[in-house]
Amino acid sequence: MAQHSNPLLTPYKMGNFNLSHRIVLAPLTRQRSYNNVPQPHAILYYSQRTSNGGLLISEATGVSDTAQGYPDTPGIWTKEQVQAWKPIVDAVHAKGGVFFCQIWHVGRVSNSVYQPNGEAPISSTDKPLLPQIRANGIDETNFTPPRRLRTDEIPHIVNHFRLAARNAIEAGFDGVEIHGAHGYLLEQFMKDKVNDRTDEYGGSLENRCRFVLEVVEAVVNEIGAQRVGIRLSPFADYSQAGDSDPKQLGLYMVNALSKYGILFCHMVEPRMKTVGEKVECPHSLVPMRKAFNGTFISAGGYDRQDGINAVAENRTDLVAYGRLFLANPDLPKRFELNAPLNKYNRATFYISDPVLGYTDYPFLE
Repeated sequence: MAQHSNPLLTPYKMGNFNLSHRIVLAPLTRQRSYNNVPQPHAILYYSQRTSNGGLLISEATGVSDTAQGYPDTPGIWTKEQVQAWKPIVDAVHAKGGVFFCQIWHVGRVSNSVYQPNGEAPISSTDKPLLPQIRANGIDETNFTPPRRLRTDEIPHIVNHFRLAARNAIEAGFDGVEIHGAHGYLLEQFMKDKVNDRTDEYGGSLENRCRFVLEVVEAVVNEIGAQRVGIRLSPFADYSQAGDSDPKQLGLYMVNALSKYGILFCHMVEPRMKTVGEKVECPHSLVPMRKAFNGTFISAGGYDRQDGINAVAENRTDLVAYGRLFLANPDLPKRFELNAPLNKYNRATFYISDPVLGYTDYPFLE
């Protein structure tokens, strides 16, 4: 009975996938893939958060050895990594889940310690990123000044995304989500406060979006549009990647993406200016939602009622939950019953422990 009164728990057909509800596991960096190889403890973590007909998006997964910017994040560019992902994907499928792999390149949000041979990170620019206080609120992260990619190098990076998508399908994933949000490499090209190029990848909005659309096209050609999604955050200013006209950027991107017929666009709410900080703002994702012709996923500080309202008012098709899903492995069940939620512990988000803050959050009795 509860299902009919809660729009979040109504079925939804996303392309070829029949979802039983609209609550999505958001991509969450977990930093527990030692030496960039997914570990067996991830089998339990993801299967705990799987429901029959539920959509999960994996933590951001590197497309190459230059894509890393954090300790112990997974990759999908080597055979070993592909093999390590297989039992994790199998466990999600065994419980009836749909599993997409988020593929990323961090660009300048990195340090030479994470780069092959201690080289400089690559970016659209050579402008350095200022030091940032880490998510724990204490430690400072320092970034190595990046190296500006040459025009003739860009096709190689596009190819890394293509190969990563192929590897994801080989690992058994149902598709990939291209990470075009949160100040990482693709956004470093898209946003005018970072991109200071004078070649065909800089200047006009069309030029700044060229690289990300080349990635989308390559991935679509490799694995099929029905297996491709993208995450965007035009309004956000993560890692000092802001834009002077985020609404125009968002609309340009969804219109361009619609031409490729990709499965979904996953967009971060304008109220999420920085990680974990919700602000009142006049902007809305609705114009982007109306312009995009595939499934629309919204994310960013949603609670149960926010999600219900967004689906009921047709502002989105699906809602991605991060921190709440991290702390409540059975989140769809709790939302169905309107049961109390476990509180998340921010201090254990990014530690490398294989259990603590990872698979030890309790289920409802």
